[in-house]
Order: sequence, then structure tokens, then C-alpha cells
Amino acid sequence: MPDEDTSRDERELEQQYVTMLYTRLDGLRQYAANRLSRVLLETGGTPQARSERESFNQLYTEDLAKYDAAENGLCFGRIDLDGEHRYIGRLGILDEENDYETMLLDWRAPLARPFYLATPAAPDGVSRRRHIRTRSRRVTAVNDEYLDLAAAEAAGTITGSDGVAGESALLAALNAARTGQMNDIVETIQGEQDAIIRSEHKSVLVVQGGPGTGKTAVALHRAAYLLYTYRQQLAKAGVLIIGPNATFLDYIGQVLPSLGETGVLLSTIGDLYPGVRATVEDSLDAGEIKGSLDMLDVLKKAVRDRQEVPSRPVELTFDTYRITLDRKVVTRARGRARSSRRPHNLARPIFVSSVIEALAQQLADTLGANVVDGGNLLSRDDIADMRDEMREDPEIMTAISALWPELSPQQVLAELYASPKRLADAAPNLTETQRESLRRPVMRGFSAADAPLLDELAELLGVDDAAERERARRQWRAQIADAQGALDILTGSAPQDLEDELDPEILMAYDLIDASQLAERHDVGQHQTTAERAAGDRTWTYGHVIVDEAQELSEMAWRMLMRRIPNRWMTLVGDTAQTGDPAGTSSWQRILEPYVAARWKLTELTVNYRTPAEIMTSARRVLVEIDAEQTVPRSVRESGFAPWALQVSESELADTVRTCVSRESGPGTTVVIGGHDLVAALADLKSDTVSVLTVRDVKGLEFDSVLIAEPQDILDESPRGMNDLYVALTRATQRLGVVHTKALPAVLSELGPAEVGILS
Repeated sequence: MPDEDTSRDERELEQQYVTMLYTRLDGLRQYAANRLSRVLLETGGTPQARSERESFNQLYTEDLAKYDAAENGLCFGRIDLDGEHRYIGRLGILDEENDYETMLLDWRAPLARPFYLATPAAPDGVSRRRHIRTRSRRVTAVNDEYLDLAAAEAAGTITGSDGVAGESALLAALNAARTGQMNDIVETIQGEQDAIIRSEHKSVLVVQGGPGTGKTAVALHRAAYLLYTYRQQLAKAGVLIIGPNATFLDYIGQVLPSLGETGVLLSTIGDLYPGVRATVEDSLDAGEIKGSLDMLDVLKKAVRDRQEVPSRPVELTFDTYRITLDRKVVTRARGRARSSRRPHNLARPIFVSSVIEALAQQLADTLGANVVDGGNLLSRDDIADMRDEMREDPEIMTAISALWPELSPQQVLAELYASPKRLADAAPNLTETQRESLRRPVMRGFSAADAPLLDELAELLGVDDAAERERARRQWRAQIADAQGALDILTGSAPQDLEDELDPEILMAYDLIDASQLAERHDVGQHQTTAERAAGDRTWTYGHVIVDEAQELSEMAWRMLMRRIPNRWMTLVGDTAQTGDPAGTSSWQRILEPYVAARWKLTELTVNYRTPAEIMTSARRVLVEIDAEQTVPRSVRESGFAPWALQVSESELADTVRTCVSRESGPGTTVVIGGHDLVAALADLKSDTVSVLTVRDVKGLEFDSVLIAEPQDILDESPRGMNDLYVALTRATQRLGVVHTKALPAVLSELGPAEVGILS
């Protein structure tokens, strides 16, 4: 049969080859470590030398990380083609002593692709596919698939025909206990997954897939593949991966490093705006309002409302003289600033100049009036000096700033939420109840749904960095002055011998370096990776963006994201049947066409590798309620555990859940999924292997055992409650149980009873 473990001799043969690969890996690691040590010992030099040193530092550091990541499972496969053996692994290794012959193919290389795609029907020249399983550096098993009928008969085996490549290796991975960290699937990538990972589509690629189809794994391996294939292009711009929550990012955090890729930025939408972290959780109503495009008009109005005209004239004193700032002056200045069509902060200098000009002219008309001919005795230079002095006058500038202040996005949004009047003025189309859901004290912080609004405000406000640029120029001039002082000291302390001074053979300090060069040498600066620089720069544009659980993004979140990817090269993975956020989408076409028209491609994953068939039978009824036309992913295995339901009294619910969790004493992970109140009440159950989460926090995760507590609460807590229940049901890789006090939802009525003695 396919995938049957071969003889001890075959394992020993592969052990010899794997040992040789590890010896070569050790050599590469030692070389990189030695080179890095030399680089770190070097100091000083020209700016070019420092730049080269930083580049080598990053290169060797990344090489070491790549070699360390490949330590476990360095080589995991082999394909035989016409007498040629191609070994497949986590990175490429060449034999320098044998004309750089390939010893190990990187799994992303084109020559490695038949390992994932070859089938008996389309062997692509492959006669045998071998899966090599290792622990540490020891080969533990060798499993063969014969794709050529003659070779299979000669070996006394048969070929597989179920379309699942590497069945024994795949099932071993699927049945293994979960650890709380996602593992890569590089050894068991299936054909439909590989086609998506290596897709050459250069616009938006949408991967629609039901639960357990490997959407997340495909997205992460696609990131690794793109970084390998388009290294030069993406190394500079970077790759951004958006996940639904921090728990999810922790869960997937080790996958890309295990594939040798560390230069990727992982973020949630709520953390994508630099300097702001989501610390507040919105109500469902507030989140839906904030995610709507209706907020565009609200934010524009909120900014325009900060460009005020005084209700009555403002009397000011300048150098003992009285001047008046009236509505006419301010209205004219505001009109000039707005007509520039610049963002608020960038239009502010126009407003200030216009007001100052009017005030200076007003004072000039008073002081310089010529009673003889009606002219003005003050010259243009006199009036210009007056304008300059007014710009330095605290009273005048305070009055002007009150009418058109310099604003930050955080300030505008916080003050909008805190003021009933500002909210009513900016959002007249919202009901009082809707506005009340947005109300929040100024100091309370921001939510994940606020990040796109802050980003939108940053566009509306702009950043006037003239003062910052001037500060940087002054600092640089001061550094040059300090450097010149040091050179002067060196020159002054040199021997004052006239003949030496005139001797061209004797070099002085200023012969070797000038003040600017010396200042540059001492301006060390902070070396940052591409991902680190991107994380701190709101205007950064990425080379590629991957979004997991993309169906959860609101319309405002999509606007925020699209600013960061002007080339629109994106991979979106999700399942519209699992949309839980009221501001999320149920149609890829509706959300994408405003940005890319028809230039997007939909692909589907149809095989469920996570959820056992027993559980998918129960989940299928829920999916039909959500969308009867959705494709139900086909499960590739059974777990042998039938899902069950147990009804108890309200007073027994918490203790019953605790008892059920305590019975899950085997290896792996367990999660209790429930409504917000119940999750809070059961928080004491949390441990290294037990999680207690709401549906929002469990998205994208998987556990060996899932216990759903009070499913009716999940349905009642959200307008998309049925979607949330579908998510909860499909998190399990082995076992599923339901404990409830209320009537069991009709879609779960076919669940069997709990096994006898479950509470004993």
C-alpha cells in the first residue's frame, strides 16, 4: 500500500544523506557566525563603509536565523525522476566541493514543485515520492509513494488514488496533538494548496475556503514563497500580514521563522496605525457604525468644524495698540485656506498668513495714515516687519490658533467622541442612540475600529513638518560645529614648527577629514529592519499584503489597508460564511470592485484537513442556514469521536463545564467557547493547555477538544450569531461537546447525547 514504511536499510541510507546535509548546514552556520563577528568588531569608516557594514550585519544575522530555523526537519522529502534523486527541504544547499551541485532543493524552487503536485494520473516524470520524517537529526521513518505503475508493481505496492499526496505523513500531522502554536505544513502541502502558494497572479488573489482547509497555512507559505521568488523586490518594500487579533498572531508567529523568513510585519488592523494600540472594545453597534463609509462624511465635518469663525469681534492688543479680529477677516482667510484644497494642517499656514496680513494692514492704516493725501506713510518693509512681529506675539497667535488649530488625529477623534455637541454637529444623520454608542471619555483610549478612522483623519489633517525639518537642520549644524571645534583643537595642539607646517609630507587632521565627514562618522543612527521601519511609518507602502480572515474587515479598514498597497498585489484568505463582525463583508465582489474593478481572482480550497467528518456533519446544517449555496469542504478523516450535547440546570452549568474540561486529560489543547459573561465567569480554567475564549478571539485557531457552553448565547450576542456558531463548531481537530441550559438551537438538534458517566 502507499506510504508504507520501508526497510531499515532504506532508513539508514537516508540517514547517511541527512547527516551529510547537517554537516554542510553546520559549515554554513559557522561561516556566517565568523563573518558576523568580524563585522561587529569593525568600527568607524566612511558613511559608505558604515552602510556596507550594516548591510552585512543584516545579511549574516538573517542567514543565521535561516540556518537555525532549518535545524528541525531540514530534509523532508525526495523525488525520483529517471534515476535522478532530488532531495527537498527547508532551504537550498549546494556542494561547494563538487562544482556547486545541488544537495538539497529549497521547497519553493521550481524543481521541487513535482514533490507536491505529482499524482498517479499526472506523475510529471516522478516515479517515486519519498517522505522522510526526522526527529532532531535522526531519520525516524521513510514512506514511499510509487506514482509509476511499473515501479509500484516491482515494489509490491499500489498507487494512491484519493488525491491526497503523502497520506501517511499528512494524517500523522493532522492527528498530532496541538501545542498552542501553529506549525508549518511545508512537508505536507497538497496540490490545490500549492497552486495558490505559487500563483503568479499580480493583483488581488482571493482564497475562499471553509474551516480547516488550510487557508492560514497557505497564506503564510505563500508569503515565504513570494519572498523567495521576488526577494529583491519585496526585501525593500516588505510584506505585511494582517490577522484578526493578537491571539491569532501569537498562534502563527513561529511559522514564517520556521521557514527561514523573519522580515515580515505581522499586525492587526487595530495596531496598524503607528503609536496607537487598541485598548478599548467597542459594542457591536459602535463597531458597525465606525466601520461604515458613512464615517467619511462625519470625519470631514469634524475637521471642518475646527476651522471656526468668531461669533463676535475679538479685540487684541499689539504693542499698546488695539486691533480687531472680526468675522470678515477670518471668513476671507478661511476661504483662501480651504480653496488651496490642502489638508487642514497644511492649509493652516495660508490661514495664518492671511489673518496676519489683514491685522498688519489694519494697524498700518491706523499708524501710517497720511491726513494730507490719504496715503500711508509706512513703507512695505515697515509693514513686513510688523507682520513678522505679529507672528511672534503670543496673544495674536493664540487667538488665531483657537480659530484654526494645528490638530492630531488622536485629538480630533477623542474630542469628537467626548463632546455631544461635536458629535451632533458632525454626524447629524446618525440617530441619538447611535451617537450615544460612540460617546467615550477623552482619556479612555481607542478601539481596533478607531484605527482606520485615525488613518482617515491623518489624510484629512496632513502633517506640517516644517518645524521638525528646521529642528533637524539646526541639530545637524550644531553637530558640524562640534566637529569643527574638535578639528580646531587637534590643529591647535599640533607642533607649531613653521617648517613642519609647510612640509607637504606631514598630514594634519583637516587634510584627512572635514567637519561634515567627522559629524557623519559620529552620527551612528539606529539600524532597523524593513519590517521595523514600516511599522513606524504610516505612509509606508508594501510590496505585498496578505490578509487572513479578510471577511472581517470593515469598509473603513479596507480604505486604510489599500493606502498601504498602491500596486494592489494582495492575497486575501477568508470565508464569508464565517463573517462575525457586523461591519464585515459577505461579498468579495462588493468590497473589492471599488479598488481593483474586475482585476481580482477567486480561488477555492475544498478539502477540510482539520475538522473530522463527524463534526462537519453537525456543522453542515449551520452552514446551510447561513448560505445554502456555500460549498461544504470535504473532510479527509474521521476522529472516532461523536459530537455530543448535554443539558443541565443553570446552577450546574459552570461546574459541568469545569468537570468536562478536567476529563480532557490527554495530550493537546482544549478550549471553552461561550458568550462574554460566561467566558469571564470561567476565566479560572485557563492554563497552558486550556483556553476560555469568545468566538471573536477564537477565529483562525484550532484545538484538539472544543467545548461550547450555552450556544444560544452565541446566537443572541451578534446579528451574525449563526456565523459565529459555525466558527465555534469547526475549531476542533478531534472532539466536540456542547453544554447548555437553554433549549438547544434547532441546527444542533441532531447532536447525540453525552456518553454515560461523563460527569462521574
